[in-house]
Formats: sequence, structure tokens, C-alpha cells
Amino acid sequence: MTRSFGFPPVSREDARVLVLGSLPGQASLAAHQYYAQPRNAFWPLMGRLFDAGPEHAYEERLRRLVRARVALWDVCASALRPGSLDHRIERSSVAPNDFKGFFETHRDIAAIFFNGATAERLYLTLARPTLPDALAAIATRRLPSTSPAHAGLSFAQKLEAWREVAVAAPMRRDAGESLSPPARNSRP
Repeated sequence: MTRSFGFPPVSREDARVLVLGSLPGQASLAAHQYYAQPRNAFWPLMGRLFDAGPEHAYEERLRRLVRARVALWDVCASALRPGSLDHRIERSSVAPNDFKGFFETHRDIAAIFFNGATAERLYLTLARPTLPDALAAIATRRLPSTSPAHAGLSFAQKLEAWREVAVAAPMRRDAGESLSPPARNSRP
């Protein structure tokens, strides 16, 4: 079995929230893009929340997230996993990313949102225990997985849960822009 390696974080130093997945799946690794699996709901959700949807080129989606003060990364720097399903990640093979270094350069991170249960479990058991108390105390919240394998919730239900990211990452005005998070009561 081949070791899969994750991507570097997508962020800028003033990020307010960090969205963590587990490890890029096969479609993402092949495309060299976060959440490249076409049925994954991540980018459609980001489209509704930050106008960073699949109708935009990948690099533009990333720019829009960064501008919204949302950082994107994975818990695993590398791991063994046959296929793309999170439950197939061999826990003993996981090398977590350098969260201490990340948080030291991203001092405004106030919340971590997990894209599903596996990302949460890996972070809480492998990464958070290695952090100093102040960094380990950053608020965390598990959100429903955007994976097509997590079909127990509708898109509308996932969107309602994921709105917390927009609330936690108030958009900052860059020169010439007028940005604000979407209203909580807007519907798909």
C-alpha cells in the first residue's frame, strides 16, 4: 500500500477559522485540489457561504476562502489508506500536520471546524495532545461530513450546520470590496 500525502494549508495569517478534513481522497490527490471529488458537497457549501463555489476556478475558490478568513487543511500530513474512505485510514500510520507551527503563525484562529468525525477523532487524539495548553484550548466543532459517503443528511441540513463557519469567520473588507456573511435564515 502506498502512503498518501496531504496538501499544504490554504490560509493567510489573519485567518479566524480552520476547517480540517482528514486526508485528501484519490480524486483530490490526482487533481492536486482539496475536495476534488465531484459529488463532495464541500465546494457547493462554500459557494453558498462565501461565494466560493464550483462555478469558480479552483484558485479563485481558494482566494475567496482566504479573503473570508477561512483556512483549509487536513489533520494528516500523510497516512496509509486504501481508496478514499476515511474509515480506511490506518490510524497507526498517521503522521499529523504541524499544528503547533501553524497556530503560532496564525494567531487569530478562534475556532476549528472538522469536516466529519474522522478528522475530529484524529485531531483530538493525535494532534491536540501535542499542543501547549493555550493552543489546545482553541474551540472545536464537528460538522457533518461533506463526503458523498455521508448521505444521512440533505444538502440543506448540511448547509444549516456549516453556517457556523461563516458566523465564526466574519468577512473583512479588502480594498474596494463590500463583503458580509450570508444571513442565517436564507434557504437553499
